[in-house]
Formats: sequence, C-alpha cells, structure tokens
Amino acid sequence: MYTGIIQNSLTVKSLSKKPGLVSFSIEFTDELLKDLKIGASVSIDGVCLTVSKIDESDISFDAMDETLELTTIGMLEQGDVVNVLRSAKIGDENGGHEMAGHIIGMGEVVKVETPENNHIITVKVNPDWMKYIFQKGFIGFHGASLTVVDPDHEKNTFKVHLIPETLRITNFDQLKVGSKVNIEIESKTQTMVDTIERMQGGTAKV
Repeated sequence: MYTGIIQNSLTVKSLSKKPGLVSFSIEFTDELLKDLKIGASVSIDGVCLTVSKIDESDISFDAMDETLELTTIGMLEQGDVVNVLRSAKIGDENGGHEMAGHIIGMGEVVKVETPENNHIITVKVNPDWMKYIFQKGFIGFHGASLTVVDPDHEKNTFKVHLIPETLRITNFDQLKVGSKVNIEIESKTQTMVDTIERMQGGTAKV
C-alpha cells in the first residue's frame, strides 16, 4: 500500500524494450534506498512495480504486457522523469489516502492553467470511470493522492489543483495538453458504487 505522498521525482537512467517487456533503472536517493530489498514494491508514476535488481544506488524494475497496455510505463524513454514512492510502513503518517498502485487506465491532459500562484490540470478519462469521481473525492493521479475538483460528467473530465510543494517534488510541471497520466480510482468509493449497482440492478450515481 502507498500513501500517495510522492517522495521524489527521479530520472530513468537506463531502459530497454523487448516484445512484451520493458526493463529500466532509476538512481535512488539515500532516503529511498533505506532498507530497500529485492522484491520490494515501489510506486513508479503510480504503478506498483517490484524491485528486480539493486546495483548500489541503481534500482531496476521490469514491466510486462498488462502494465504496458494500461499505464504510461510502456511509453517511458531513457531520461524521462518519474514520480517515486516507497510502500507505506505500519505506523507511518498518511497525509493522502490508501493506494494500491493498481492503475485502472490512463487519462489525458486536455487543459493546463497557470493563473498567478496556481497550477490547474484538467484531465479527460474513460466515461465508465466518472461514476467513481466526485467533487472533493480522492483520486490517484500519476501516483499522487489528489483531490478532485469540478468533475464534469458530460465532458468526462475533472480538475486537480497543485500547490507549489507538489509541483516541486513531482513531475507534474512537465505535463502538457496531450500528456497521459495514470489513474487509480479510490477503492472504497469504487466498492460502494459497485455494491449499490448490484443491489439496485442498475447504475448508481454518486
């Protein structure tokens, strides 16, 4: 599980692509290296991946078919910057919301606004997901726990407002119109909506 509070944004140091497989490495900071072991789960742009190799500070990961199809990991190139988050430990403070790193799919940035001292991103998503997305609800956005603003069920869009600290520690300042972002639906909301749908035999609206 993850808190959704990104710890750092780091550069993809090396990357290789084979049919159905992408392998890449990232040079971790000392903070991220602490007690890290092969087999540990790490969130990369919101995707739960397993550490496959540790070579001093160079940490390697592998991603296969389903991950490559559903997420931006299949689009990675050497030199790209990704959001990195270690899994949560029992007793850690959680300033975000519980996240599993299980991406439902990708959204597309359709608008970026930068009024004075603000940074607002509008994302369009699959219409089927909008029943889980509501005003002031949580959303997993490229690995970060963010608050939904102005969901539009006709346009299938929602907004996120980013504070300076979030921009500093993440790769969100690099997102532009057309960029893809990994979306994780808040699990409790999804469970509630799906349960109501089954009970009603129809479509629930949150």
